[in-house]
Amino acid sequence: MIKFIHSSDLHLGKPFGRYPEDVRVRLRQARSESLPRLASLAREHKASHILLAGDTFDQTTPAPAVIRQALNMMREADYVTWIVMPGNHDHTNATELWRQVAQDAPPNVVVLLEPEPYILTPQTTLLPAPPTERHPGRDLTEWFDSAATQDTLRIGLAHGSVTDFDNSEDGGSSIIAPDRAKRAGLSYLGLGDWHGQLQIGPETWYSGAPEADGFKHTQAPSALLVEIAGKAAPAKVTSLPTGSINWQHVVLDLAGDLPDEQASDAAHDAVLPPLTERALTMFELVITGRAKPLERVALEQAITKVTPDFLWHSADLSALGLVHNTADLDAIDRQGALRAAAEALALEAADETLTPEDRGAAQVALSHLFSFALEA
Repeated sequence: MIKFIHSSDLHLGKPFGRYPEDVRVRLRQARSESLPRLASLAREHKASHILLAGDTFDQTTPAPAVIRQALNMMREADYVTWIVMPGNHDHTNATELWRQVAQDAPPNVVVLLEPEPYILTPQTTLLPAPPTERHPGRDLTEWFDSAATQDTLRIGLAHGSVTDFDNSEDGGSSIIAPDRAKRAGLSYLGLGDWHGQLQIGPETWYSGAPEADGFKHTQAPSALLVEIAGKAAPAKVTSLPTGSINWQHVVLDLAGDLPDEQASDAAHDAVLPPLTERALTMFELVITGRAKPLERVALEQAITKVTPDFLWHSADLSALGLVHNTADLDAIDRQGALRAAAEALALEAADETLTPEDRGAAQVALSHLFSFALEA
């Protein structure tokens, strides 16, 4: 039997440029900490190897400290052997990157830069397909079919998209036949490049990234524990949670018939994660439907109140339409300039002849006017 952990797409050193600096630091730290988490899983489940199927590093020229610290963490987990294969972000032509890795790598780290069989154990041969550039544009696993491995278990490791799989993580890297495992007689084919965990066939899996880096994938980040008892036995694959940062995208749809602002406030509170989880949550909220102006103001105030609880919080109310009546506008003023402005904005917000952008701007302006009037 062989037992190993399959992971990929750590993207160490990823800049996360769209977020504030304090958030970027925490997200980079979480990616780095995924290495000892993988090592702990290997120790807990008595796995002999950790197979990283590409994009261990986010770019071809990561900072030297990113490389050294990653290798130091692997060195600390000397009870497991790390198999590191390049991906399309850290492809084999990144010669300076892999020169530094080779120079600093501890004995328990093996880097596979060539498409040639590697003896994983006396009974198991690993067939790697390391990308040579960002977009090779061909199936780098073709050589698996005819690779000579004597009478051993055959395991494949590749990075790219299968031919019937829409890969839009970064525009695609290489193309992999979805039935490659069957063609090549593989007991298991471990894939990287797609950041969500996904089974392609009985023996073919994308492990997904151990830490999420966006809101695209709904399943929790995990690694795969793979156990193979022999050539005739199917691979037993178990998903093991690895993520520390929770990325949560929520759509809150308001029907427009809520009785009061307290009801909309309660609807907002109902979609929030527990308070104890928010400090490690990236929260993206989209509110749709229709609401009365006072309900919208209550929502904005509720959002402002909870935002500091989160590692990062974003709220998009651009798709939330306004419904109003005279009583709503009375909350601003019954007459005078403010009332005239409110009526003009209300008409623009409901005017179907205007562009969605102009109607949205009028809705936002009317919401601000309600907020100012309530504060006054």
